[in-house]
Amino acid sequence: MPGIDQVSPEAVSQPHYEQQYLDLMERIWREGDQREDRTGVGTRSVFGAMLRFDLTEGAMPLITTKRVYWKTATRELLWFLTGNTNIRPLVLQGVKIWNEWPHARYVAETGEQLAIEDFVQRIAQDEAFAERWGDLGPVYGKQWVDWPTYKPVAGGLFRRGRGVNQVAEVIESLKANPGSRRHIIEGWNVAELDAMALPPCHKTYQFHVAGSETGTGRLNCLLYQRSCDVALGLPFNLWSAALLTRMIAQQADLEPGELVWTGGDTHLYLNHRHLVEEQLAREPRGHPRLEIMRRPPTIFDYAIEDFAVHDYTPHGPISAPVAV
Repeated sequence: MPGIDQVSPEAVSQPHYEQQYLDLMERIWREGDQREDRTGVGTRSVFGAMLRFDLTEGAMPLITTKRVYWKTATRELLWFLTGNTNIRPLVLQGVKIWNEWPHARYVAETGEQLAIEDFVQRIAQDEAFAERWGDLGPVYGKQWVDWPTYKPVAGGLFRRGRGVNQVAEVIESLKANPGSRRHIIEGWNVAELDAMALPPCHKTYQFHVAGSETGTGRLNCLLYQRSCDVALGLPFNLWSAALLTRMIAQQADLEPGELVWTGGDTHLYLNHRHLVEEQLAREPRGHPRLEIMRRPPTIFDYAIEDFAVHDYTPHGPISAPVAV
């Protein structure tokens, strides 16, 4: 047999990028600590997980062992970047992923057992109803682009100052000072957590530029997620974090580098057994690529039509209930 030095790199089989996701899912299901949780459903959980994905040459961590509706995830990310916190713009685009939280609040506060389908229809058709019941509080996008500030005034009082657009500031700091260790977008605003329908799960994004001394820098992103539903949430979170990194890289004249995902309470819900077992029985396939069709003036000017995914041939979708 040839020695290790005689084996060409091409002859060494590299694991599919998705295998680490499947390995994490299997480890949680087999070895995770069974816990009671806020939803009452129950989970199996591990603490402190890490996944790494190469984003060069258009590569994206798009899960293939079940279909991931990447356009839905993209529409959500674009909505975050507007700073809007009302579900109505998502509802009008057919995006359902935030509907359960305001619906649950409506039922709890009014006592009316309105079916979620009827609730969503009213959100779409009635602007006043949507304004009253469709808002989620100061969730992700509000913190990303309009983090509140306060200025002291006479009498020991404070008035609202100009909000901080963290996304715009990170892009400018990447251009002006790529070696900084302060390229951070933070969603965990302690003072406003109680006003949010759901405190941020994917809470902290830190960006890092490598290789700028010898050419075009490569933009890396580390996302810390305090709480992660691996079956339903993580495929969306990985896509969105990678897409945000690609968009910021384009706006900052950098090349995409690596996405590093880290999870705190990383879990599977006990009522997702069928999903876990079916997905683990499937083999990853293909290497989808993302093409960004144009470079708009700012990161806030992208539209869904600006993104195209090539060579995505996933297995079929697997449905499972969302724990609210």
